[in-house]
Amino acid sequence: MASTDRFDAIVIGSGVSGGFAAKELTEKGMRVLMLDRGVMVEHGEGYPYDGKPAYEVPARNRMPPAIRDSDYFIAQHGYVAPSNQLFYNDDRLNPYAHDEGSKFYWIRPGAVGGKSLIWGRWCFRWSAADFEANKRDGIDGDWPIRYDDVAPWYSYVEKYIGVSGSRENLAYLPDSEFQPPIPMNVAEKWIKPRLESTFPGRKLINTRLSNMTEDKPDQNRTKCQFRNQCGNGCSFGAYFSTQAVTLPAARATGRLTLRSDAVVTNLEYDATRKKVTGVRFIDAKTGKAEVVNAGLVFLCASAMASTQIMMNSRAPGTGRSYFDTSGTLGRYVMDHIFRVNISGDIPGMEEFIEYGRRPGGVYIPRFRNIDRDDGAGFKRGYGYQGGARRDPAAPVGFGASMKQGMRKYDGWKFSMGAFGECLPYEDNRVSLHASKVDRFGVPLLRFDVRFRDNELRMMADARVQGEAMLKGAGLTNVVSEEKEHVPGDAIHEMGGARMGVDPRKSVLNGFSQAHEASNLYVTDGAQMASISCVNPSLTFMALTARAVDHAVKQTRTA
Repeated sequence: MASTDRFDAIVIGSGVSGGFAAKELTEKGMRVLMLDRGVMVEHGEGYPYDGKPAYEVPARNRMPPAIRDSDYFIAQHGYVAPSNQLFYNDDRLNPYAHDEGSKFYWIRPGAVGGKSLIWGRWCFRWSAADFEANKRDGIDGDWPIRYDDVAPWYSYVEKYIGVSGSRENLAYLPDSEFQPPIPMNVAEKWIKPRLESTFPGRKLINTRLSNMTEDKPDQNRTKCQFRNQCGNGCSFGAYFSTQAVTLPAARATGRLTLRSDAVVTNLEYDATRKKVTGVRFIDAKTGKAEVVNAGLVFLCASAMASTQIMMNSRAPGTGRSYFDTSGTLGRYVMDHIFRVNISGDIPGMEEFIEYGRRPGGVYIPRFRNIDRDDGAGFKRGYGYQGGARRDPAAPVGFGASMKQGMRKYDGWKFSMGAFGECLPYEDNRVSLHASKVDRFGVPLLRFDVRFRDNELRMMADARVQGEAMLKGAGLTNVVSEEKEHVPGDAIHEMGGARMGVDPRKSVLNGFSQAHEASNLYVTDGAQMASISCVNPSLTFMALTARAVDHAVKQTRTA
């Protein structure tokens, strides 16, 4: 059934990319329909456990095994808890598939706001070297853009959302438009000079977060309260989320219509005009199908979901998507590899404890293969995210002795985990399952994605170097571990509809615009041609703002 409503633009998805697209489009005068498959969560009132202690959360905020095993399979690996269960996908109701012998953890949100409600909030710019990496390494799929194309949009987004961090003047990790950093604690300040003097060229810096350290009264947002309960939703709006930032801005224009529980199945297409003519979706509550029309579509459903929607947009009786004339749709899927952890004890300073529960911690930027191949035995590099802490001592006994034990602290400890870059491999791919469909009739997404020798050698090096740095900085009892590396586990999946100069080798052009549909823009992780080793969300937002600027100019000059 076709909808009678007319919109200038449709935005599919409401995460960091979709929220920014809706804000930018409405503020530029367009009537926008936003569609999201998740349930509605309103800022503030939709956060039932915001500020609640563990004893006021069901099961003391530990996922009951019965619910985990029946509906939230991904909770076996962390992430989902009773306090944020509302924000996550039900894996039983919305399954996916992968080839035998391979694994993929597709960690999905289940609410309007998407991953902006569940992300880690680490915000980094990519460097010039990141956009040049494929070409430099002789890997097919050079980026059609460079750092200078994105830099002004980084600034635009950073000033708007609020990013805290320290200026370091590092070529490989460009500085942002910062609010003051969240300070290091006393133990991290102790480690920093020891590590940097022992390992020249390596740095330990303040993390860069979308958690604000200054208020934004014009957005009705308050700086971080150091509760470290971000995953439950923040009624202060202290970190960037669609609910707190871009959705209120889009609504304020009076030009936004939002439909939650709207499961987009495919895009309608006119092959003669080479344009998307409509978006088909199913109301998850009623099962009713609708088609809505608009002159412009922004597909921001997340990397894998957007790829699935594009794949399922195909002429009747054919297996080829309208948007896959290159044969690259669904290929070059990537994620960060990150299950290496290193920790150790920090001597002394036991007269100090840390008040408050700050988000984030500290960061050690990439130091491998910066200017050239440094002989490490792999391409690209990794960084470390970590921090120092003092945990309460384990209580012993019962009654008075237990109470006294709970008033004490163990010594200072430092731990960090490595995040490494995965290369773009053509045969790391997703496809539509030949026989299995979901409850809406959409073929399941089938994953065939693996980390390769390059990534595993990188993580082996990260483990060795991490131990050496902590020992060299004076820590004791340094230990490390390497767990199973599974793509998707970092929740930084990218690729599937990469951008490129040549339409024969890519799906999108340098403005995130589909080669086969001038009115379709894909501005989430699907567009990425490589993934750097730093968190990607800031880059998604910058590319989205840039794409909207291009799309609106194109529309007005058409």
